Amino acid sequence: MNWRELDSPIGTLLVCASSRGICHVEFGGYAERLEQMEAWLSKQWPGSGAAMANTAAGPSKLLDEAQRQLHDYFEGRLRSFDLPLELRGTSFQKAVWGELARIPYGEVRSYKQVAEQLGKPLAVRAVGGANNRNPVPLIVPCHRVIGANGSMVGFGGGVEIKTYLLGLEGYA
Repeated sequence: MNWRELDSPIGTLLVCASSRGICHVEFGGYAERLEQMEAWLSKQWPGSGAAMANTAAGPSKLLDEAQRQLHDYFEGRLRSFDLPLELRGTSFQKAVWGELARIPYGEVRSYKQVAEQLGKPLAVRAVGGANNRNPVPLIVPCHRVIGANGSMVGFGGGVEIKTYLLGLEGYA
């Protein structure tokens, strides 16, 4: 498991990659997120003895590409990420994350709309839970999901960052 801290307009981002793809993005640096990272690692790769290796000073083509794409996103030059991902979750969570990835740049959907797109119109709360557990925010744009009344509800990075990201994308 490799990781890199990246500076961004919304603060430090911690991006993690397995040998198969980007698998985790955290808001904040490694030192401040250490406890959460260790819990996440032991839950997602139990018994693997996986270790986190900081590749900030060393080569990692995948983390280099993630850094480039995130930079281009924040500069307004990238509307959709094209990175290999290794997402671990339930089949329902993965279905929700797939639906989130289809929300176009600069557009939003409500939790109810996402549930309806999945063919599970009564699963609004479950969609919210899966959205909350998105391991790669920004790359899978969970910030594009809002309340049914248009309110900026729930976001792991905070509502201020969600508002910033939607503003960056041109959502009024």
